[in-house]
Amino acid sequence: MNTEAAIDAFLEMMSAERGASANTLAAYRRDLEDAHTALRRRSGGLAGATPDDVRFHLDGIAQQGFAASTQARKLSALKQFFRFLYVEGRRGDDPTGTADSPRRARPLPKTLSEAETSALLDRAAREAGGERPEGVSRFAALRLHALVEVLYATGLRVSELVSLPLTVARRDERYFVVRGKGGKERVVPLSQKAADAMRAWLVMRESDPAAAESTWLFPAGSQSGHLPRQVFARELKQLAARAGIAAARVSPHVLRHAFASHLLQNGADLRVVQQLLGHSDISTTQIYTHVLEERMVRLVNEHHPLAD
Repeated sequence: MNTEAAIDAFLEMMSAERGASANTLAAYRRDLEDAHTALRRRSGGLAGATPDDVRFHLDGIAQQGFAASTQARKLSALKQFFRFLYVEGRRGDDPTGTADSPRRARPLPKTLSEAETSALLDRAAREAGGERPEGVSRFAALRLHALVEVLYATGLRVSELVSLPLTVARRDERYFVVRGKGGKERVVPLSQKAADAMRAWLVMRESDPAAAESTWLFPAGSQSGHLPRQVFARELKQLAARAGIAAARVSPHVLRHAFASHLLQNGADLRVVQQLLGHSDISTTQIYTHVLEERMVRLVNEHHPLAD
C-alpha cells in the first residue's frame, strides 16, 4: 500500500467530510509523515505498520521528551488514520487498537495567598466605604464588595454566584442552600463579613427601582436577568489591579481555588471541602492535595524533635 497516497486520501476525507481546518490538516500531515519516516525501515512505512511498530514509534516520541499532550495528539492522528484505512477496506485491522494515550499531568490550580486575598477583600471594602477611584460608582462598588466576599466565603462557582436568588440575602442564617451542577443542592456557609456586605448591597439594590423588582440578588439588564459572569470577571480583574495584584492572576475561579486551598491549609478535612465545593467525586477535590502535603511538611519541620 502506498503510504503517501493513503495519507492524501485520509486528509481529503478529513477536509470534505469533517470540515477540518487548514491548520488541523497540516498538523495531521506532519504527524503522519513523521511516523512514516520513523517506520520506513521497520515496516516499509506507516500504512503497513503492526501494533509493535506503533508502540516502537510512540516509545521513540516519548524518549525525545515530547510533552504528554503532544504525544496524545500524535497518537490521535495515528488512530484516526488507521480507522480510516480500516473503514475503507484498505486494512483488515487497526494497529493502534491497544495503544494507550499518555497520562497528562494535572496542573495545579492557580490560587492566591491569604495575604493577597486579604488585600483584595480590603480594597473592595474600602471602595464600598467611599474610597473609590474615578469612574466606579457606589452602586458598582457595593455590588463588587458583596460578590467577592460571598465568593471567598462560600467557594461558589461563578455561575452559581451571579445567579443567586434574592431570597439568599433576606435570610438571617449563617448558611444557605445553593443548587449546583446537575441540579444538586448543597449547604454553604456565609461569614459575618460576607453577610454584612450582602446586606449593604441589598440596601443599595433596593434604592434602584429597576433592580428592586428583580428576583435575582445581582440583577442586570442581560438576557438572563442577572449579572453576566463576564462582567463580574472583568470588574474583579480591575479590582485586583487597584489592590496591587496582577490582573492576569485573578479570576472568579482563582478565588474559588483560594477558598479551598486556605481551608485545607488551616486544617479542614478534604471530604468537607469536597462537599462545600459541590464536587460529586473526591478525585476532583484531590487536586488540592498539594496543599495538604505542604502543610504536613511544615508541621513535621516545626514540631518534630529531630527536624532541622
